Amino acid sequence: MSASLAERARDGDRRALARLLTEVENRTAAGEAALKILYPVAGRAHLVGVTGAPGSGKSTLVAALTGEARKAGRTVAVIAIDPSSPITGGAILGDRVRMQIHATDDDVFIRSMASRGHSGGLAASTVAAAAVMDASGFGLIFIETVGTGQSEVEVAAIADTTVVVQSPEMGDEVQAIKAGLLEVADIVVVNKSDRPGADRAAAQLRAMLTVGASADRAAGDRPRPKRPDVMLCSALTGKGVPELLAALDRREAARSTAGAGARDAAALKRAEAQISGILSQRVAAGLADPARAAARDATLAAVAAHEIDPFTAADRLLALLGRRGEG
Repeated sequence: MSASLAERARDGDRRALARLLTEVENRTAAGEAALKILYPVAGRAHLVGVTGAPGSGKSTLVAALTGEARKAGRTVAVIAIDPSSPITGGAILGDRVRMQIHATDDDVFIRSMASRGHSGGLAASTVAAAAVMDASGFGLIFIETVGTGQSEVEVAAIADTTVVVQSPEMGDEVQAIKAGLLEVADIVVVNKSDRPGADRAAAQLRAMLTVGASADRAAGDRPRPKRPDVMLCSALTGKGVPELLAALDRREAARSTAGAGARDAAALKRAEAQISGILSQRVAAGLADPARAAARDATLAAVAAHEIDPFTAADRLLALLGRRGEG
């Protein structure tokens, strides 16, 4: 079944693609087998991470960028991550409602995914889903994060270009500094530019980046943060959207023509993020094995009772997994 799904998804069967993404998101054997087939032919799409505080207009901006790209006949996929409820585990998955204008377009594929408690604003299977879409022929893939404010920097590890969306009148420029978003952003977009305060917010952001650049010059060999462009945009009116898409394309062109070292560094960073996620899932699944349940629960109870420290407990559980593997 996995090979058939993979082939049909590559041939443009959107139902097969949707079903395959479900298999990948649920981390089934069929999804893993299909990904092994598709991953070698992925790696050609431009992955754009879109992050920022709730209410900044990320979904509306992604929809506007999608529309602009479609004017040129480009294929676009969107992965929209929604937060899962800590109580019920459910998610609204409402971003597709905001993007209904593209619902009937066969060259646009929008997938909402629940974060399922994964930190960093991303679902654990986001990278795998992007690889499937890439292999299925989508040249531009937007990854819209949860938007929880302080934990959005993880997207930079898996995206080719990271866009941070700000909104005037919300004090977002201060939140961006606190969250470290300006350090991972390639482009900072002040959205809702038709509202009062947008020009002031953009000017403040540019001033902050200038101060940071001055300090960085005196920092010697310390790692240098990115120096993002600051752009004004209105997703509702469309003002600035063509310019933003052009800026994304310039970034992708520069990345494509960069030296092998720069490209390899980005690829290694993405590979590390993927493997770390898979390892975490493998460890969690191994500890959930009924054969290890008693030892796992006893270790957790010992930590809860302050009989052992968490570090010793972690080492004990890893050793438990190792002994199982040797047997």
